[in-house]
Amino acid sequence: MFKFLIVIRPLGLLYGSAGAFLSPANLVGRSGAKFPPDAGTLSGLILATNQEQKFSDHQELKTNLAVAGAFWAESDHPENFFVPIPRSRIVGEKNKDFDEWTLINNKWERQHPDLDPEYQWQSINSWHKQTPQLKRPEKGKLNDVGKTPWEFMPILHPYLKDDEKHVRDRDGLFLENAVQIREDSCLVYLSTHKLPDGWYRFGGENHIVEITSQAITEHSSICKLLKQKIGRSFALITPAVWGSNNLSTRYPNDVRFSNKRPEMLTDRPEPWRYRVGKGEAQNKRASKLSIGRYAVPAGTVYVVKHPLDLTWWDFPPEWFASGEGLPLRQFGCGLCLPVEIKIEPKAEPKADQKITQKGED
Repeated sequence: MFKFLIVIRPLGLLYGSAGAFLSPANLVGRSGAKFPPDAGTLSGLILATNQEQKFSDHQELKTNLAVAGAFWAESDHPENFFVPIPRSRIVGEKNKDFDEWTLINNKWERQHPDLDPEYQWQSINSWHKQTPQLKRPEKGKLNDVGKTPWEFMPILHPYLKDDEKHVRDRDGLFLENAVQIREDSCLVYLSTHKLPDGWYRFGGENHIVEITSQAITEHSSICKLLKQKIGRSFALITPAVWGSNNLSTRYPNDVRFSNKRPEMLTDRPEPWRYRVGKGEAQNKRASKLSIGRYAVPAGTVYVVKHPLDLTWWDFPPEWFASGEGLPLRQFGCGLCLPVEIKIEPKAEPKADQKITQKGED
C-alpha cells in the first residue's frame, strides 16, 4: 500500500518534454508535449538518491518501490490532492451545469449532450460525492473541482560559444518548452517509500525543486479509499497499459473482462514509454528505452459484467504488460478507484402507447 505523499514544489520554471513534430500552427513544438513528469521519473530519482545517501536497502527498494502519479494540490493542503475526473462526470462552469453518463440497455446516454466539461480535475476527498454536489472554485479558492494549474510558455535560449560568453554567430538561439506552475500549487505523487526532504534536480533538464514526504496514516481518507474494493465499475486515475510486450489492449485479457466486453468511456490512447537504465552497446555506455506502448488514458471508466471484489494492489500481475526493467505496477500503471455508474434497463412503452403507435402506423 502507498504510505507516503511525495510533494514537489518547483523553485522556478519546469520544462516539458519536446513536442513530437512541428507544424505551421505549432511553431514552438508543443505537439505531443508531456507534462507533468510521470511516476517513472520520480522512481528513478528515489533509486538514484538511495545510492548516494543509503537511506534504505537498495535491493529491497528496487524490488518493492511503487510510485503513482502525477497529481497536483494546493501547497497548503497536499493531502487533498486532485486526480483526473472520471469521464462519466461532466462538470460545467456554473453550479447548474452538470451531467452524468448513464448506461441504459448497454448504451451510454446523457441528458445534455451539448454540455462541454470545463473542469478536468477532482479533489480526492470529494471522490464519492454526486456530480450535482461538486463545488466549483470560488474567489480564487479551490473546492471539489479545478483546472490545470500550469501553462506552457516558450523560452528563448542562447547557444554560447565554447570559449567565451557570447552567442554563436550562426544558429545561436533555440526555443525551449517551459512550464510555469501557479505559486500556490504543487505536484503530488503516491509512494511506498519515503524520499528524504531537500532540494533535488528533477526532470530531464535537471531543474531545482523542493521535495518533502508526508506520511499517509491508516485512518486517513486517502488510505480508506485506496483500500476500498472495486465492484462492477471503476475509473482510472493514472494511464493503464494492459496486454503484453507486443500488443497493447483496451482492457485485461481475463475472463472477468474478455468473457463479455466491458463497457467503456474513454478517449484516444496515448504513448507510454519509460527509460530502464543503461546497458553496454559497442563497448560504450548507452541509454536504453523500454518498448513503446499505448496506454488507456486516465479518467477512463470501465463497467464489467460481475464485481471484481479486488483493490488495485490485488490485480493479477498478468493483467499488466511486463516491463524490461521493473514491473509496470511499480510505476502506478492503471491505478483506479471505484466509481458509481447508473445502470438501467431501457424503459418499455406502456400498453396503450403501443396500441396508439400501431394504429397510427
